[in-house]
Amino acid sequence: MGTPHSIRPSSVSRPARKAERGGESFAESREFEWLARAGLAARGVVYGIVGVLAIKLALGDGGNATNQQGALRTIAGGTFGKVLLIVLAVGLAGYAIWRLVRAALGHGPEASDDTKDRIAGVVSGIVYAGLCVTAVQIIAGAGGGERSGHPDDTAAGVLGWTGGTYLVAAAGVAFIGVAIDQAIKGVKRKFLEDSKTEQMSEGVERGFTVLGVTGYLARAVVFSMIGYFLIKAAIDYDPHKAVGVDGALAKLGQASYGPWLLGIVAAGLLAFGLYSFADARYRRV
Repeated sequence: MGTPHSIRPSSVSRPARKAERGGESFAESREFEWLARAGLAARGVVYGIVGVLAIKLALGDGGNATNQQGALRTIAGGTFGKVLLIVLAVGLAGYAIWRLVRAALGHGPEASDDTKDRIAGVVSGIVYAGLCVTAVQIIAGAGGGERSGHPDDTAAGVLGWTGGTYLVAAAGVAFIGVAIDQAIKGVKRKFLEDSKTEQMSEGVERGFTVLGVTGYLARAVVFSMIGYFLIKAAIDYDPHKAVGVDGALAKLGQASYGPWLLGIVAAGLLAFGLYSFADARYRRV
């Protein structure tokens, strides 16, 4: 008996090939490039606000340690906040789409990704898609509360699962791995490999490099602290010890020489925000 036409491999693979061609066409389009660059600029806004608020906290000027979601709420509370948040939500969506499409195809119109880059793209795309959803919830007045997705709430839920302790510890190890990767990118200036340095003047390249090195090292500090406290939460079976970006910054502020340490890392996060704006111009997407 012959194979039914409906399940022949050639007919089954045809939709997949069509979808792949569609993805390739989109990745080569000007719209895809626009989404990527708008997304990088949106990332710059978020990190810039986190950094500025943390600097004000370090200076005792009424700031606070906040995370990316807190930065979105800060924008919403300002003049023309909803309008700005709508624009930012579009940018965050663009960043998520850019990272996920690049992860799926392994390349964009100007650069290609290895396996590690594609995995990082999936994680980053999901995170920024979540930020976009948070922005939309804040715009609609339907969510985005102060403790929305707070790390200790998440850790509390996971610790209650079978094997949850190991999952939380594994998440901590993963964050430390990301921190090491960020530090390597900063120290070895590997981020320049993704940038159009040939289009920069000597002064622009120098400033771009300083912002990138400082920003990546600051992120390495924050991610390593998040990883450390996740592991500690798993070992002590205490979800309240898990922290996010805001918690990591607050811990820095409470340490010996806290205001100085917090100020340095906060300045680094602001530098990463400024680097992201420049990256929107010079990134090989």
